[in-house]
Amino acid sequence: MNELSGVTLLMQGGAWTIVAFVVLLVFRGNLVPRAVLEDVRKDRDARVAEALAERDIWREAHKESEAARLDAQGQAGELLELSRTAYTVLRAIRGEVPGDAMDSPVAAPPS
Repeated sequence: MNELSGVTLLMQGGAWTIVAFVVLLVFRGNLVPRAVLEDVRKDRDARVAEALAERDIWREAHKESEAARLDAQGQAGELLELSRTAYTVLRAIRGEVPGDAMDSPVAAPPS
């Protein structure tokens, strides 16, 4: 029974082993005071709240830009339709539109 395991080492060292283990945890950063933990949590919560606020700002900006884009798209469609109408009217005035009621092939009876 010459082997030393963690339990036998704890039993042999007693309280000093526990103190050394706690000191090791503190130095490695696994064990921190409550004040430090609360500060870290407050900092994390503040960063999360800031990120959420920024997300909401970007979401609102996206909604506004989409509304403006849809409005501009609708206006462009209306302008395109008006330009087609104006183009057709001008062609009809110049006599370039086939199928007009005044055209002789359309107005004349088939022979």
